[in-house]
Amino acid sequence: MSTPFVTLDLHFLGTPRAIAAYLIPHREGVLLVESGPGSTTEALRRGLEAHGYALEKVTDVLLTHIHLDHAGAAGFLARHGARIHVHPRGAPHMAAPERLLASARRIYGDQMDRLWGEFLPVPEAQLHVPQDEEPIRIGEHTFVPLDTPGHARHHFAYFWPEQGVLFTGDVGGVRLPGVRHMRLPMPPPEFHLEQWRASLQRLRALPARWVVPTHFGPFDDVAWHWNRLEALLDDIEALLTRVMPQEPDEPTMRRLLDQWVAGWNQRDGVDQALHQAYEAANPTWMSAAGVLRYWHKFRT
Repeated sequence: MSTPFVTLDLHFLGTPRAIAAYLIPHREGVLLVESGPGSTTEALRRGLEAHGYALEKVTDVLLTHIHLDHAGAAGFLARHGARIHVHPRGAPHMAAPERLLASARRIYGDQMDRLWGEFLPVPEAQLHVPQDEEPIRIGEHTFVPLDTPGHARHHFAYFWPEQGVLFTGDVGGVRLPGVRHMRLPMPPPEFHLEQWRASLQRLRALPARWVVPTHFGPFDDVAWHWNRLEALLDDIEALLTRVMPQEPDEPTMRRLLDQWVAGWNQRDGVDQALHQAYEAANPTWMSAAGVLRYWHKFRT
């Protein structure tokens, strides 16, 4: 499968094909879509060097959103000279990440450093904050950022129209190589079903030839991808409509989501090894708090 970009596998927690950064050469150096977490900077360095590039050749990084698995190494790359492109809602947290890190530490506790490594601030002079659909020109390439909430309010997908490539971050779902299968990343605090449906319709209307989620593309069966994402959104809404009148607590919701995922695994023929890779890329337990918060804030 030949693509106009290079997929760098960051081997998160030693797991292959869980988190990617995407490398695109241009006449002034190279750019990356996503930085990956701070815990994978050495894997990123090795991936760049394997293709003949030093860290200092990275001129630009397009962040889909500021979650630590996507943006954690942005400050590290900024120290090597990169300009960081980020959603307006995410930019303040890249310049001053203290609140973001405090929130993450409440979730991950003493696993925080092992999982995510160091998150360095990005100097404001190296932040570029485009608006929705404002073209980003890097060398000979143009990318269009698309405001696409649902997974997070500070989320951009990036369309590369000259190549028909759509980098979807997490709003395009989590989909790893192997059997056709997809997961919905629904962590707190910003999972929002109706916004995600609107983002899906916006992305579906694009003339994309490649759909490229951060976990872990690329895929050229674009129609299947959008149809499955819509089916999952429908299915999670049906599950919530059925179970929320019983007012489940978070441990109960975790069990229900584990069962929900197991059902899709069985339908798609996902074996235990692939399931564990999906759990490394998108832990199901994190979605329990996300769906409960969404329901109580927006549906009751």
